[in-house]
Order: sequence, then C-alpha cells, then structure tokens
Amino acid sequence: MAKLTVNGKAVTTKAAPDTPLLWALRDELKLNGTKFGCGAGQCGACTVHVNGQAVRSCVTPLSECEGARVTTIEGISAHGMHPVQKAWIELDVPQCGYCQAGQIMTAAAFLKGNPAPNDEEIDGAMAGNLCRCATYLRIRSGIHRAAEIAASASTGAKKPALATSGGGAQ
Repeated sequence: MAKLTVNGKAVTTKAAPDTPLLWALRDELKLNGTKFGCGAGQCGACTVHVNGQAVRSCVTPLSECEGARVTTIEGISAHGMHPVQKAWIELDVPQCGYCQAGQIMTAAAFLKGNPAPNDEEIDGAMAGNLCRCATYLRIRSGIHRAAEIAASASTGAKKPALATSGGGAQ
C-alpha cells in the first residue's frame, strides 16, 4: 500500500510496495494513458512525472512513491492545453501515437528545466524515448514549437512563426 497524490488527487493504492507504479496507475487507478512498452525502463512509453521529474513508471516501485506527487498524461493539463500538447497537435507530431504520452511527459519535464533548448540538447534529453514510427524530427520540431508557445504565453506575445530547426514533417 502507498499513499500518494496522482494528478492532484490524494490516493491510497492497495498494491504491494514492490509493484511498479505503472501497474498501480493502469490497473488500480484506471489511468491508461501511461503505456507499457518494454518493462525495463528502456523505451520511455511509461514516463510520468514524480515530484516534477520524468521517471520510467515500469521500473519505479510504489515504495519509492510514498507521499510523492505523480502526474500522468491525463493530468498534465486540463483539456490538452499544455504547450507540448498544443505543439504536438499543431504540428501533427504523432504517427501511430503509442509512444507519445511518454514523449510528451519527457518533453514537458525537459522544457521546464530548459525553456529554450537547441537541437543537440533536445536530442540528448529525448534519446531514451523510442518511437517505432521514427518521428524523431517531428518530435524535435514539436519541442521547439512548445518552447515558443510557452515563451509567448509567459510574455503575452503573439504567436511566433513555426520553428524550422530540426527538419519538417517526415
């Protein structure tokens, strides 16, 4: 059993302390946006935020989440209004979409610490998130666009032109 806050709501899980956070989220709390990919923390499909940090929920035991604030793709923003979600929609980033919750969660945590990244920084931050459809250039463009959206929202500026760095659609 673990007590934690998930998407702003206090919850107590009934799962054993060694249960991966992923399975408590999906099976017990019915938050199915977080995906199972590899089960070894290698693909990033299961990425969620724990106390603001991107973590692989498939290898994070509930015992490490006691008292933590967990945010899943369902809780990152109301109505898909997070800058990364906006950029993903605007640029039509996903192809099959399976990995996208993990991509978005990783990108959101990355941009929080680096609001104006270059291509190399984006590639480094996203290197552990696999996309079987290979939409890496669109993901990079989406992150640049999300940074622009966030910057314009914080300054109240008008919508800037689309980022061209990192190539276009694939």
